[in-house]
Amino acid sequence: MNLETLLPVAIAVAIMLLVGFPVHEFSHALAAYRLGDGTAKLFGRLTLNPIAHFDPLGGILLALTFLGSGGNFGFGWAKPTPVNTANLEGGHRGEALVAAAGPISNLVMAAMVALPLRYLIATPELAAQIPDIVLRTMVIFIQINLILMIFNLFPIPPLDGSKVLFAFMPPRLAWQWRPILEQYGFIILLVVFFLPPGGSIGVRILGPILDGLFSLLVGV
Repeated sequence: MNLETLLPVAIAVAIMLLVGFPVHEFSHALAAYRLGDGTAKLFGRLTLNPIAHFDPLGGILLALTFLGSGGNFGFGWAKPTPVNTANLEGGHRGEALVAAAGPISNLVMAAMVALPLRYLIATPELAAQIPDIVLRTMVIFIQINLILMIFNLFPIPPLDGSKVLFAFMPPRLAWQWRPILEQYGFIILLVVFFLPPGGSIGVRILGPILDGLFSLLVGV
């Protein structure tokens, strides 16, 4: 991979670590706070300060996977936002709202960058005046946010989508299955997204959804 290809990916990853991840976790914290739980605020997580949300392993994995794939695929995480679900209004529905707030913030960030990019694509004479590295960085930033949104909405613990799933399951069924899924969730994730290598079920599901959302937002 040459520098021309690598640089916009590196810039987009840096923006994700400094802006994307903090906004995602802040959204969880804000939703929890609005629903009655101040745990995140107590631990200094109701902030957009990237240092408060940075997880070394998750940040390094985000950089390595997206740089290694040229911005096409990857994963990583920030420091999980602490939430005491017992304090939340609405019980499991409140927990689902808090969980969904993070992925929704990724969609909002993707859309905020996609709108000007869509306009530039529709006006080639203006786009020609923008450095290619800026356009490429915008594309990768949109892709990273959409990938993280879709990935986080998979209904497998510890991903946000699992909490949404449990909220809408019949209470007895959720009570039976939640401990099992939470115990083996990480192993299930590895199987779904990495086996077999290069053609996993998770990637085959994520890919078409990503392409569809990107096309919807950007218009290409």
